Amino acid sequence: MTGEEEKTERLLYAGGVEARFVPPLAAYTRLVLAANSKFNLTGARTAEQFVPHILDSLTIVPYVRSPYIDIGSGAGLPGIPVALVTEAGAVLLEATAKKAAFLREAIDALRLTAARVVTARAEDAGRDPELRERFESATVRAVASAPAALELVAPFLAIGGLAILQRGLAGTDEQASLDSAALALGFEVEPEVALAGERRVLLFRKAAPTPEGFPRRPGMAQKRPLGG
Repeated sequence: MTGEEEKTERLLYAGGVEARFVPPLAAYTRLVLAANSKFNLTGARTAEQFVPHILDSLTIVPYVRSPYIDIGSGAGLPGIPVALVTEAGAVLLEATAKKAAFLREAIDALRLTAARVVTARAEDAGRDPELRERFESATVRAVASAPAALELVAPFLAIGGLAILQRGLAGTDEQASLDSAALALGFEVEPEVALAGERRVLLFRKAAPTPEGFPRRPGMAQKRPLGG
């Protein structure tokens, strides 16, 4: 084991990761950093920068149920750490071809046989009968607006499924918009979970089918968020 590999494992242990998950999560870190030297996969350039993202991803593990979908998976956060720890049947949805190719290589290398990658935009995949309303839990990470994130996950969840959003603190206006978006999309709001610092996990239980008008065409959820 190299010094860098030892450092990565120490960081994971220090973050409270269960011993049996440290080696595969360290291997995942190495895959990401190696790929990042070839193209812009993530802003993290070192294990010290990347491991906190893994630890943040693992905060949602208690709420994930199989089958699970991670929308806009990018470098595989939170989808790959979640799949490694939960062994959930997982779909990693990613629109960018290079990132999707990396995800396929990663799940093969990590032997995540219950995971697969779909290359598509969320707005298109959300109308695919094989993906629409098929999942028990869903995440989406790299979306600035919480109402937009909720709109993107809604079409994928089955009735009773859980949308899991990792967010910072919200202002009064954003919270009101999020409550309005949840109502329009057929969600019931569950108690949020406070994390360290200003982080929190927002949970929304799908109580009704997604209206036929959703998802809207690509980009609309971000440009004109519901409730805004």
